[in-house]
Amino acid sequence: MIIRPATRTDSAAISELLSFLSGKYIAIEFTDEGVKNLLGSMTPEAISGFLDSGLRYHVGEIDDELIGVVGTRDNSHLFHLFVDDRFQGRGFATQLWEVAKIACIEAGNSGYFTVNSSLNAQEVYKGWGFSPIGGVRVGGGVRDIPMKMEVGI
Repeated sequence: MIIRPATRTDSAAISELLSFLSGKYIAIEFTDEGVKNLLGSMTPEAISGFLDSGLRYHVGEIDDELIGVVGTRDNSHLFHLFVDDRFQGRGFATQLWEVAKIACIEAGNSGYFTVNSSLNAQEVYKGWGFSPIGGVRVGGGVRDIPMKMEVGI
């Protein structure tokens, strides 16, 4: 897998991957309002807006096909992390996270990371050193678990 910084030209492909996987694995836990809110935040226009506002995305590609994406905000919040079904279980999510984490640290991370984990991803995040900092939250029809990880800088 080749990992590179994302550009606005990647917005449609990022949106397609995020929307498909969210609909399949995450939205099933949400209310109709939550599904609308989640998928509305993953349109190509929304992704372009996130890039324009300073969110940092990296994409993973195999044979020029986007198979994974990681997005971070404020050098401390893991915003999006998705890997195509066909490539899960091969360590690609870990590789994407490591690249994003290093980029955040190099850009001034203050010693911790946060993530609002979907219910099905919390074990992956725990494996990377994140710990829950609260129980399951529900807001706007969306369910998540806030998590935090301290890093030695």
